[in-house]
Amino acid sequence: MSPGEDVLADSEQEASGEQADAAAGVDEDEAELSRLNGPAPNQLDTPTVAELELEGEIAADYIEGLLDVADLDGDIDMDVEGDRAVVSVVGATLDELVGDHGEVLDALQELTRLAVHRQTASRTRLMLDIGGYRARRRADLSELGASVAEEVKRTGEAKALAAMNAFERKIVHDAVAAAGLRSESEGIDPNRRVVILPVG
Repeated sequence: MSPGEDVLADSEQEASGEQADAAAGVDEDEAELSRLNGPAPNQLDTPTVAELELEGEIAADYIEGLLDVADLDGDIDMDVEGDRAVVSVVGATLDELVGDHGEVLDALQELTRLAVHRQTASRTRLMLDIGGYRARRRADLSELGASVAEEVKRTGEAKALAAMNAFERKIVHDAVAAAGLRSESEGIDPNRRVVILPVG
């Protein structure tokens, strides 16, 4: 192996070690989430609670308009969680607004973010949930990550999960890190998946 290849191999090992630091959330999926959500706010540009509440109000008005056009009933709740506004729509007939694997919900979230951006001229990390889908999905994926991590600990064999989007993979990475193992993502979207790795 040439010196250049040695350096490349060392760099790859360091990068792998950084990905293993899932407790800090270091993973390629972080970059994907940053691209989707916009850069994580730092101390200088963290939005105020008032700004986040305004984002929530704009988003709620936009979603209410969409529900009216679609002739759907739903109650809209607004909240602030950390550094993002959260708008939740609850109703009995909203499954079509979630779609298979949350695809319609993801599209609606992007449209809602664009509507907020148009009025505020600022990037938003607003999250939209419909019918509790995201909350349920987060709980299910956290449980899946912990369960498969235990299986990998027991068997000593790596295990690949089904393809997921960046938001879902991040939840699994966090659950695996909490269980004391490391994970990485492989493949190309939309077939990118989490692989949970044994110790060593």
